Amino acid sequence: MVRKRQQIRDHSAEANLFARRTAIALLIVIGMLAVVISNLYVLQVKQFEDYQTRSNGNRIKVVPIAPNRGLIYDRNGILLAENRPVFSLEVVPEQIEDLDATLAELTDLMSLTQEELDDFAQHLKGQRRFKPVALRTQLNEEDVARFSAHQHRFPGVSIEARLSRYYPYGDTLTHILGYVAKINKNDLQKIVEAGQEANYAATHDIGKLGIEKFHEDVLHGEVGYQQVEVNSQGRIIRTLNIDPPTPGRDIVLNVDLQLQMAVQKTLAGQRGTIVVSDPRTGGMLAMYSSPSYDPNLFVHGISRANYNELLNSPDRPLINRATQGQYPPASTIKPHLALVGLDTNTITTRHTINDTGRFRLPNVSHVWRDWRKWGHGKVDVSKAIEVSCDTYYYDLAYKLGIDKISEAMTEFGFGDYTGIDLYEESDGNMPSRGWKRARFNQPWYIGDTIPVGIGQSFWTATPVQLNQSVNTLINRGERYVPQIMRGYMHDNGQVQLEPLKTLRPYQVKETKNWDVVLNAMWKVVNGEEGTARHAFKDVGYVSAGKTGTAQLFAIGQNESYKADEVAEHLRDNAMYVGFAPFDEPQISVTVVIENAGGGSSNAAPVAREVMDFYFDNIASDFLPGMTGAVQ
Repeated sequence: MVRKRQQIRDHSAEANLFARRTAIALLIVIGMLAVVISNLYVLQVKQFEDYQTRSNGNRIKVVPIAPNRGLIYDRNGILLAENRPVFSLEVVPEQIEDLDATLAELTDLMSLTQEELDDFAQHLKGQRRFKPVALRTQLNEEDVARFSAHQHRFPGVSIEARLSRYYPYGDTLTHILGYVAKINKNDLQKIVEAGQEANYAATHDIGKLGIEKFHEDVLHGEVGYQQVEVNSQGRIIRTLNIDPPTPGRDIVLNVDLQLQMAVQKTLAGQRGTIVVSDPRTGGMLAMYSSPSYDPNLFVHGISRANYNELLNSPDRPLINRATQGQYPPASTIKPHLALVGLDTNTITTRHTINDTGRFRLPNVSHVWRDWRKWGHGKVDVSKAIEVSCDTYYYDLAYKLGIDKISEAMTEFGFGDYTGIDLYEESDGNMPSRGWKRARFNQPWYIGDTIPVGIGQSFWTATPVQLNQSVNTLINRGERYVPQIMRGYMHDNGQVQLEPLKTLRPYQVKETKNWDVVLNAMWKVVNGEEGTARHAFKDVGYVSAGKTGTAQLFAIGQNESYKADEVAEHLRDNAMYVGFAPFDEPQISVTVVIENAGGGSSNAAPVAREVMDFYFDNIASDFLPGMTGAVQ
């Protein structure tokens, strides 16, 4: 057996193998280090700004700051709408894992009512999940203390302090000021459509009615922002930078609060409205609709019980009767029709009729009756206004025809919006042939024209329209848009006045006809047979006006009107329009009292109370010129 020789190890080969493996391993390590270094370079150099932004996004937040809403003053600088601090319990749905469980715990802790939970659920539908939604507003000190002690249990829930609108004079100015309330889904949609979503990022309320809504763009202001540093729990550690919001502008109204309160007191317990304006400018000195309601109920969310009470009230307090109430103007428009008759030469100052208390059309059996059964005897245009002779105006309407009447009264502003700075306005109705055809698909009959002559039939007007039309008479054709807003308040107390708004003048062929009509209105108050002479007996100023009694249903040919036998809602409306002083008018007053009866006995005395208060308490301090200072 041959013995094999043992082979000696090849150390050179092993060394080479080790070297190769070491080189490969080193290359792998170097490659991995290169990848790491490359990634570090990308992260630290190339993507530095991106990751810094992300880091800051977790550490630094931009929080919108709601602007303070502008304040509202009366013409004397009295604050009518202010901002008061309130605390509210707010929830950010996005920051809560189990919203239902959180609400259940909060209900136990804060004794939340079912109505509060329902309102929260309703508002939640119209909000983005990252925006806070109020669960309870107007927290008291006990509520704040109780929640603060347990706040650590409720991430995404916090107590926020903010300014809230408050109306110190309650229902006195509701239909002028309106109110603000929580932004709902419809409001949010309009904000988005207007491209104002960013400007309302931190705003909870928006103007809903009145001046608050009409001048929302002025009162709201511009949103601000602050950069804040937060911890891992989202709590603010410190503020880094602030871009302050621009507060809304403070505005001044033409309204005189003293006069407004006097008007409210005069109408207490009655349904109706009083409008008081400055005929030289169109400025609304007072405008009250009775009954009214407290706008503060709506600011933080009105309860269902309170809202249903207002909504279902037969007195309709939610309606602004001054701008939305549509009433037959009755005899208050007789001066206007007299002017049309004179200007078209349909009548002259010498033209008379013999009023027997009855008017008939040729070959027609129907009889239109005067308010005085036995008539007024011989009547010309001046006396027809003074004694409010219906028969004279039946005859005048017949001679004019509906086309001339409708055209002229449209020029006075009837059947159209006045342009007052409120969205809550009706246009009334000035009947015409075209209107009746479109409304009833019927022709216009001559019998339809006769009652139009005394402001009845299809003719309806708002009290603001009536007031504007009387101002047109006073100004001999010059027409002004009724203005509630007077101007902007500056920090030094001066007012930047809004320019007066004018409309196309009402033109007549003979300027002397203005005097005929206005002098006849003077006789209504001061003449021996004037229908308002008793109401204005022994006053310390000279005024003029026109009474009206609006009939709300037709009376049969052989029947007579007996108020005691008629349902209250069908009784006549009492109306009056007037102005004073006669030579240089400072105010014009329009009164409408629903279902009160005759205008001479019920509306004229109310107008006198308003004028008495004005001349006893305000006229001495009332500067006719628009000086630019709060007066």
